[in-house]
Amino acid sequence: MTAASSIKLSDLSVSTAVAGLIAMLTGYTSSLVLMIQAGQAAHLSDAQIASWIWALSVGMGVTTLGLSLAMRVPVVVAWSTPGAALLIASLPGVPYPEAIGAFLMAALLMTAAGLTGWFDRLMKALPASIASALLAGILFRISVDVFIQAQHQTVLLLVMFAAYLLGRRLWPRYAVPVVLAIGVALAGALGQLHFEQFHFAAALPVWTTPAFSLSAFISIAVPLFIVALASQNIPGLAVLRADGYHVPASPLITVTGVASAILAPFGSHGINLAAITAAICTGPQADADPRRRYMAAVVCGIGYLVMGVMAASIAALFAAFPKALVVGVAAFALLGSIANGLTVAMQTPAERESALLTFMITASGMTLAGVGSAFWGVVGGMLALLILKPREQRAS
Repeated sequence: MTAASSIKLSDLSVSTAVAGLIAMLTGYTSSLVLMIQAGQAAHLSDAQIASWIWALSVGMGVTTLGLSLAMRVPVVVAWSTPGAALLIASLPGVPYPEAIGAFLMAALLMTAAGLTGWFDRLMKALPASIASALLAGILFRISVDVFIQAQHQTVLLLVMFAAYLLGRRLWPRYAVPVVLAIGVALAGALGQLHFEQFHFAAALPVWTTPAFSLSAFISIAVPLFIVALASQNIPGLAVLRADGYHVPASPLITVTGVASAILAPFGSHGINLAAITAAICTGPQADADPRRRYMAAVVCGIGYLVMGVMAASIAALFAAFPKALVVGVAAFALLGSIANGLTVAMQTPAERESALLTFMITASGMTLAGVGSAFWGVVGGMLALLILKPREQRAS
């Protein structure tokens, strides 16, 4: 019997469904504007931008559903957010067919990284303490923003905070759904939900035949591959392993690479393993039983597909929610994962200082040589581990 055929509807719970919806909502609201901004800077048409969002959404939905159901593990796939940020600067001035060719080349490089197995070997060398500190640092960056938002949306976030504490005391499994429901109701009562500009329009994919140039390969393909590998796939694997899901890396990287290549002519600049949104589905807040958390990813994947159909009007939909509401729900949903990550990171005394450095560098949000803090957190932590560990342990 296959994994997919043994799925039970009873594995779906309110907490897993809400975790999946929050993960999907967080993914779109956190960086959708980057793609719209990059597309407008490159003078793409509305149809091309909608096709770009459609391709990413379909790719994320199919791979999230397929991998999660096949492995019974909450594998969440997301678009490359640092890649989208990179394109704001690099896409203008490059003919769009050449940009599409660069997207395709970056996807093929990622596929090769998965097929050769070297990415799997890299992840096996990453200690659990460093992986857990990396997870905690990544999640800390988004969660701490809730306190900054509280300066501007004090009433909304104080009520959500009170709802979270009350929910944790009375209904621990449903604390996050309670926060979401009360947050939406209060935002509506305060007149902060704005659906006036929303209208439904189905998206249609737009094919662009790839063209290839050395300049586009150097300026777009190679940087896309590097930032996706360092800022998305390494943290994404670390999130899974920090929450106890020791799945082989190569199949995940290969599948997302192939999907990116197939969808590149429609505008997809690349889909990769998620980190922040994945932690919403892999942590204890999704379900107390780790064997049932894959259903949170399934709900997230279905949400991706629905959003793909609505790609032409998706920006207006997510603009309807106040930023403080989205940040608040995500922050409260991630508290359990941050606590677990820090607990595992500090368990081994000989690795404690290296894990702390990993956490601090990652949480800083620094960017160096165009690569984000998650990559440099791993580099700094591993260097500290090699230097600070006793000589006999290094030799072993």
